[in-house]
Amino acid sequence: MDGEVALRDAGLLESAVARPRTTVFGEDAYPDLHSKAAAMLLSICKNHALIDGNKRLALAATIVMLGVNGWTLSMTNGEAYDFVIAVACGELGEVAEVADRLRQGSRLR
Repeated sequence: MDGEVALRDAGLLESAVARPRTTVFGEDAYPDLHSKAAAMLLSICKNHALIDGNKRLALAATIVMLGVNGWTLSMTNGEAYDFVIAVACGELGEVAEVADRLRQGSRLR
């Protein structure tokens, strides 16, 4: 499967990518960029929309989301790896926890 992405369920991927836009009674469920990025990261990691590569996709999507909004991930590769593994394993399972880690590990460009 060199370079190919094996999609298990497109609906799960669409759901994960749409999660940051969730509203509750007309208000954003995730009111700031880091909360939105955290919601997406959690959903991509947990939904398993791909056969393989969900954690890599989750991190890449988060980096892009932060980047297009003027932020950069300032974690080392090792820190980013440990962070995504903690999310995937459930050690960091709440949006607020993940958002806090993203705030600590990112900076404005």
